[in-house]
This record gives sequence, C-alpha cells and structure tokens, in this order.
Amino acid sequence: MKQIRQYFEKTVNLTDKDWQFFSSKLIRQEFPKNHLLLKTGQTENYLSFIETGMIRFYIPKDENDLTFAFAFDNNFVSGYDSFLTKTQSTYNIETLTKSILWRLTYNDLQDIYNQTEIGNIIGRQASEELFLKKSKREISLLKDTAEQRYRNLFIEQPHLLQHIPLKYIASYIGVTPQALSRIRNRIY
Repeated sequence: MKQIRQYFEKTVNLTDKDWQFFSSKLIRQEFPKNHLLLKTGQTENYLSFIETGMIRFYIPKDENDLTFAFAFDNNFVSGYDSFLTKTQSTYNIETLTKSILWRLTYNDLQDIYNQTEIGNIIGRQASEELFLKKSKREISLLKDTAEQRYRNLFIEQPHLLQHIPLKYIASYIGVTPQALSRIRNRIY
C-alpha cells in the first residue's frame, strides 16, 4: 500500500486524513499466475494498482489470442472502458505471474471523489495514465515497425520481458512467433 501513496505523492500532496480515507477503501488481493481477472462478457468492477505482477490484455481467438497490452508493477490496471460504462468487456485480462493488486470498486472510487480533497486528482491521474498508455500503443501500431515495437517494449521493461512468453510478445507487436524470432536474431 505504501507504493500507492508514493505513486500519488510524486504529483500531489496527500494529507493523512485523505490517505486514511482512500486507503480504507483499498482491497488487497493476491492472484496466481494465469488467473483471469476479467473475462470477455463480464463487467469490470475494479480499478486496480499493481503492487507486483505482470498482466496481459487480450482478445481470445480460436488459434492465436490477440495481445494488445501489458501492465507491470506500480501501474494501474483495469478494463477501464467496462469499468466506466458498466458494460460487458470485449477482452480478457490475465495475470502472467503471481500478482498482488490493490483494488477499488466503482462505488468506492465515487466516494473518494466526493469525500476527499484530492480524490478527483487521484482519479484523473489514474485515468490519464490508462489513456496515455492506450494512445501510445495506438500510435505505435500506426507508425512503428514490428521491430521498433519490440525494441520499445524491451527498452521500457527489459527485466520483465524475460518472463513473458514469446508468443504473447509476438502477438503484441503484431507478428507471428517465427517473425519475432527473425527480429530477435537481427537485434542480437
């Protein structure tokens, strides 16, 4: 929980009163590797902060799932579109490693917005982070080559890539596992 306060205090000054109220709403949950946090057709009920873990977002397909995002330690994770609209998700969210999440329900988040001085700032920061990641991904798909998307992922999270199966990385950068092998051979 300390990580969450440190995350917010990079940009806002949390009073002890606000932090106490905010932290009282957090639910700590541990999940095993390969656990589905959200399944297609379910409604997202949580905005979560990753204390530890790696998480994958994907669209399930008969042959090869389409991985479109990863989330790592000290970041927010949510099927945010489903969370905000209370509609069914069109994708799955799965833990790739044992993960510890601190979670807020939609109603608890609304209470934080309404009853703390900094609640709206916290909510804005979380939603801005999720939006910026989504925008960065979309722009990368439009302008970068698959090799550049691989390099960017490697630069951003080099120690974590060792733990993500290559088939997920290939799907994420938009190539087959064989094409990813060729990219990796060119780089190394």
